[in-house]
Amino acid sequence: MNDLTWTETQIRRLKELGVDLENISTDFSTPAQRNKVFQEVEKKQVKEKRALLSDFLIQGKKSLLDALREKLGLILHQQGFTRVTTPTIITRAALGKMTIDEDHPLFKQVYWINEKQCLRPMLAPNLYSLMLDFSRLNHRPIRFFEMGSCFRKESDGARHNSEFTMLNLVEMGLPKESRHDRLKELGSIVAEASGLSDYRFEREDSKVYGTTLDIVAGPENIEVASGALGPHPLDAAWGITDTWVGMGFGLERLVMTSSGDTTIGKWGKSLSYLNGIRLRI
Repeated sequence: MNDLTWTETQIRRLKELGVDLENISTDFSTPAQRNKVFQEVEKKQVKEKRALLSDFLIQGKKSLLDALREKLGLILHQQGFTRVTTPTIITRAALGKMTIDEDHPLFKQVYWINEKQCLRPMLAPNLYSLMLDFSRLNHRPIRFFEMGSCFRKESDGARHNSEFTMLNLVEMGLPKESRHDRLKELGSIVAEASGLSDYRFEREDSKVYGTTLDIVAGPENIEVASGALGPHPLDAAWGITDTWVGMGFGLERLVMTSSGDTTIGKWGKSLSYLNGIRLRI
């Protein structure tokens, strides 16, 4: 049996160029033959990627991430949601209201600016603050959403970025008996608009939100969204008494999964990739 295969350097390079290694035969008899095949594949891929990059720039195309942001914003507006934009810098006290203190695992992933301020690791603290203000209005339901960057010190580079884009939507004032169905309805609207067909809902345990209703997609079972129902144990710290549903989506994960990819870094904010195309070629 021949155990000769790609070197680690070759594997890394081929993955950078978007090569599906499973579709390339590794039936090599000698290292020289392997290296020759590698050079041929690399040369072909570099040519294709340069052509893609040139076309992307010449045509002034939108990245898949930008196009998704615009599409989802339009769809949610059509569903009666209002877009909000909140600060990227939040307080230690706001994290504390989310039960994220020094004993919480997420605390170590936070980018601290000083002792009292950090870059937000999630959109929820700001949205909770808005929920309190909106709750003073008389009409129901109240629907709003935000799309923006969040920041966490991540170690798993394949499925996490240190800076990533979240979409969080909230609908307040629903009858209790309709919350679960409404959450699934909203999740399906976003998932299908994002190009997902192979997705399903699963219940999970969350260190912040307790039991959540998550969306996982594709053969890799990648979690692309997580939802919760209120009233919720976190509500008391914010003074929230309304019923509500909320769901957060990782937009880069949606793009990655709908593209059939398993590496997230090429789809987010980057100096190495543009719309999934390797730049240093």
